[in-house]
Amino acid sequence: MTDIAYRTADIDGLTVAYREAGPPEAPTLLLLHGFPSAGHMFRDLIPLLADRFHLVAPDLPGFGRSDMPARGEFVYTFENITDVIDRFTQTLGLERFALYVFDYGAPVGFRIATRHPERISAIVTQNGNAYEEGLSEGWNPVRAYWDDPTQENRDAIRTLIQPETTVWQYTHGVPDTTRVGPDGYGLDTFYLAREGADEIQLDLFLDYASNVALYPTFHEYFRTSGPPLLAVWGRNDPFFLPAGAEAFRRDLPDADVRFLDTGHFALETHAAEIASAIRAFLAA
Repeated sequence: MTDIAYRTADIDGLTVAYREAGPPEAPTLLLLHGFPSAGHMFRDLIPLLADRFHLVAPDLPGFGRSDMPARGEFVYTFENITDVIDRFTQTLGLERFALYVFDYGAPVGFRIATRHPERISAIVTQNGNAYEEGLSEGWNPVRAYWDDPTQENRDAIRTLIQPETTVWQYTHGVPDTTRVGPDGYGLDTFYLAREGADEIQLDLFLDYASNVALYPTFHEYFRTSGPPLLAVWGRNDPFFLPAGAEAFRRDLPDADVRFLDTGHFALETHAAEIASAIRAFLAA
């Protein structure tokens, strides 16, 4: 039985909740979740790796059990979220670590990597995009909001934070949906239903354009720092296409790129396969 500790850290007055497991002296893997989830998305993966790695899975500000300050108290941008998680790693004394990035966790993790390339030992990206060709047509309504941030365009993407959309995110592209338990999307739906959470998420949809603008910066980091990279991808993801995984080889020719017959939340169906790939990759 894996012992998982559920802790909190005070980061400049903001509480960040996190899961921690594995020997503190072991190589550290920082697990960064995506939208609309939290650290609970790693509930199946952590026990499969905790004998070999020190695992830390924070809930991003505004997500999960971390503080969700009002929009007037905290400006919800990916840069500001990165500032908090960057300080979080320093507060915990994580001097060198590998990254596991997924969805929103990718631009946060890649921002940290560009700030502190010497601290990043390797990157595992699971449907964590960094290339234009990885963005599907499913982003078109959000792109329309980037181009013209009117209230009408903001309201047009509210469907993305509805409970039925969350379930669809978990099940789309999954050949056998009975393998997708209700725990993940049930918790996500609960957190999204909190007062004010909808407007926070819409703010982040708008700011996602800043991540795309940073893609060239991320690419330069890949080329100059050359971190070992494993891209393990649900090939049926409706948001981040397989081309986005393959594109990592353009800047990191030795990148290990693997595809799984599943959707966006690949850990829901393929935690064992992903854990096996990570163990082999980080042991190399």
